[in-house]
Amino acid sequence: MEAYETYSTPLASRYASKEMSSLFSPATRFRTWRQLWLNLALAEKQLGLPIPDDAIAQMRANLDLTPEQFAVAAEEERKRRHDVMAHVHTFGTVAPAAAGIIHLGATSCYVTDNADLIFLKQGFDHLIRSLGVLIARLADFAREHRDLPTLGFTHFQPAQLTTVGKRATLWIQELLWDLRNLRRARDDLGFRGVKGTTGTQASFLALFDGDHDKVEELDRLVTELSGFSHAYPVTGQTYSRKIDADALAPLASLGASAHKIATDIRLLANLKEVEEPFESTQIGSSAMAYKRNPMRCERVCSLARHLTVLHQNALMTASVQWFERTLDDSANRRVTLPEAFLTADIVLATLRNVSEGLVVYPRVIARRIAQELPFMATENIIMALVRAGGDRQVAHEHIRVLSHEAGRAVKEQGLENDLLERIRKDAYFEPVLGQLDALLEPTRFIGRAPEQVDRFLKEYVQPALDQDDVREAVGKAVKVELNV
Repeated sequence: MEAYETYSTPLASRYASKEMSSLFSPATRFRTWRQLWLNLALAEKQLGLPIPDDAIAQMRANLDLTPEQFAVAAEEERKRRHDVMAHVHTFGTVAPAAAGIIHLGATSCYVTDNADLIFLKQGFDHLIRSLGVLIARLADFAREHRDLPTLGFTHFQPAQLTTVGKRATLWIQELLWDLRNLRRARDDLGFRGVKGTTGTQASFLALFDGDHDKVEELDRLVTELSGFSHAYPVTGQTYSRKIDADALAPLASLGASAHKIATDIRLLANLKEVEEPFESTQIGSSAMAYKRNPMRCERVCSLARHLTVLHQNALMTASVQWFERTLDDSANRRVTLPEAFLTADIVLATLRNVSEGLVVYPRVIARRIAQELPFMATENIIMALVRAGGDRQVAHEHIRVLSHEAGRAVKEQGLENDLLERIRKDAYFEPVLGQLDALLEPTRFIGRAPEQVDRFLKEYVQPALDQDDVREAVGKAVKVELNV
C-alpha cells in the first residue's frame, strides 16, 4: 500500500478538488481493479466459461474496499511483494465463490494499465469541465471591459492602446486551444483490453480452446463494459508509454498558457492597473505591511512550470521501454500521472479564483495612458495641422522638437509628460488647439478592439461553452474559495 501514498500529497489534499483527489486515491484505484475483474468475469461467462452466478453476485457486491480489507491487502503485499496478487487474494476473501476465477487468464497489467487509462479519461473529463468554467469567467471579464482603453505593451515597453477586455481575449484564445487539446487527447484514448502477458492473448486462446473469434470478442466486450469505444489493436505486456506522453502533452501546454496569464496579471499588479483578489485581513509580507503580493498568480506560475516539465518525464519513460515491457516505468508513472492531473486541477482552480475576483483600477490606467498618449497622438496632430493648411514637414519638425524636450523632462528630471502644455504654448499650433482634446481621446486609439471582443466571444467562445459537458459545469459552478 505504501507505493500508493504518493497519490495523496499535502498539496493535493489542501488545494486539489475533491473529485480529482478522489480519482487518484487508493480507494478509487483498487475499486477500479475490482470492477475490471468483474468485467472480465462477466465477458468470460457470456462467452461460455463456467463461472457461477454467485461468483458474479459476490464480486459485484464487494467492489468497495472496507478499512479491514485495506489492512488485509497491506499485509498480503508485505508478504507477497506483489500489489496485484495481494488484491486478488483480498478480493477472494469477500467473494469466495469467485476466488478461483478472479483474474482468470489475465496479467497484472490487465488491471494496472486499464485502470490508468480509465483514470486518464476521467481526469480529462474533470479538467475539461474546470477549464470551461475558467473560460466562462474570463469571458465575463472581457465582456465587462471590452471598451476600456489601456496602454498596450510590446517588449514590456509602451506601445499603442488596446482595451482591458481585448487583452483578456488573448488569454481566452489560448485556453480555447487547450480545451480543444484536452478533448482530442481524451477522445483519442483507447483501452489496453485483454492482451495477456506479452500481448499475444495466448492465455485467453488457451481458455477458449483455440477459438480466435471468442478471444477477439472477449477483448471487445471488456472494452465496452469498461466504457471505451476501442482497444489498442496491439500491445506488449503494457500499453505503449507513448500514450502517457500524448496525455501529458496537452497538460504541459495548458501549463504554459496558465503561466503566461498569471505572469501578465503579476505585471499588471506591479503597474497597479489590475490585481488578483486580496482579502481584507490578508498579509502580503511579514516585514512590509503595505505589500499586496500576487500570491495566487505566483502559485500558478510555480505549479505551471512543474506541470510543463512532467511531460518531459513521460517522454523519457516512453523512450526507455524494452521490447514487450520493463518495470522501470512503474514507480515513475505512479507519481507522474496523478501529479500531472492534480497539478493541472490546482492550477485551473487557482486561476478561476483569480478570474472571479480580478480588480481593475480605471483611474490608474487612465493616468498611464495620459503619460504616453501625447507622444502617440503626434501624427494625428500633424495631420490636423495639414488639414488646416499647414506644411507637413514644418509641422513634423515643430512637434519633433517639442516631443524631445518633453521626453528629456520625463527621463532626466522625473517630471510628468507636458508635451500638450508645450504645444498649447506654441503659437504655431494655434489652428488646432480647439481640436486637441478630441485628438487625444483614448477611444480614438483602440481601433476595433471592442468589436473584436464581441465577435470573438460570440463566434468562438460561446460555441465552446455550449458543448454539453462545459455548459452543465458552468451552470453548476459556484464561486471558488481558496484556503490561502
